[in-house]
Amino acid sequence: MTAPAVRASGLVKRYGDFTAVAGLDLEIGRGEFFGLLGPNGAGKSTSIHMLSSLVQPSAGAASVCGIDTRVDPVAVRQRIGLVFQDSALDRQLSVWENLRFSGLLYDLPLDETRERAEHLIRLFGLEEKRDKPVGSLSGGQRRALDIARGVLHRPEVLFLDEPTIGLDLPSRRRIWRFIGQLRAETGMTVLLTTHYLEEAADCDRVAFIRAGRIVLSGEPAALVGDLGDEIVEVSADQPETVRAELEAVLGPASVEFETLSFRPPQHDPARLAALTESLGARIRSVVVRRPNLNDVFLWVNQ
Repeated sequence: MTAPAVRASGLVKRYGDFTAVAGLDLEIGRGEFFGLLGPNGAGKSTSIHMLSSLVQPSAGAASVCGIDTRVDPVAVRQRIGLVFQDSALDRQLSVWENLRFSGLLYDLPLDETRERAEHLIRLFGLEEKRDKPVGSLSGGQRRALDIARGVLHRPEVLFLDEPTIGLDLPSRRRIWRFIGQLRAETGMTVLLTTHYLEEAADCDRVAFIRAGRIVLSGEPAALVGDLGDEIVEVSADQPETVRAELEAVLGPASVEFETLSFRPPQHDPARLAALTESLGARIRSVVVRRPNLNDVFLWVNQ
């Protein structure tokens, strides 16, 4: 029986009195596109650092492709690619030199490194920057090069920790087209953390982590479907002054800034219209829409 691509059992990481990850249980199949989602400080990056053998867990066990991260971290690192939140590129070296250095780390023959690097340089439109220092690249170009370097050795498992944070929409789309193509060609497993939840909607499965523990997991479409048929958003200058009246009709609210979000137990436009009319000037607007993965995130973290 083939071992899963990534497995964690009771994984814990403590820093003094602070527990960053509090018993992570996870299993990701070969070729799966998996999203690990949660707010800042939830333990996403720490989890990836332990799963990739970069950080020793305080308790529990982790394996990649059946290899224990404690027993043989070198073998684990040979099978994975890593793209961190912060760029790990050498800004003094050129685009080609950064890729060449990555090839040396993985003991790739020079001809193979050059062939793969030239392909990635063309794919990301970096031909004119090939021999320019990384410090001269735009943010989107540096991110593309980070990803190119992370996949140059064609890893079995790719860890993407906020890979598109701070990038404009065209750059994000270009990167995801490449990742999709790479997965189709190689069957690579991808573990993603992201704040852009629309990116996670294409995952095979996602898990929401809070305070170092997974609190909800499943297929994105199924999790969204569990919220119901519609979300009612009510905006008000002082939402707490109308919350009780709205909850009496629409059920519990999720609060974000000056907006109350509801999952009404049933579709009843007439009752909603009567309620909003009675509240009058105390509310600014009412929007009824279909739920999405962002709503799952908000409800999980209430």
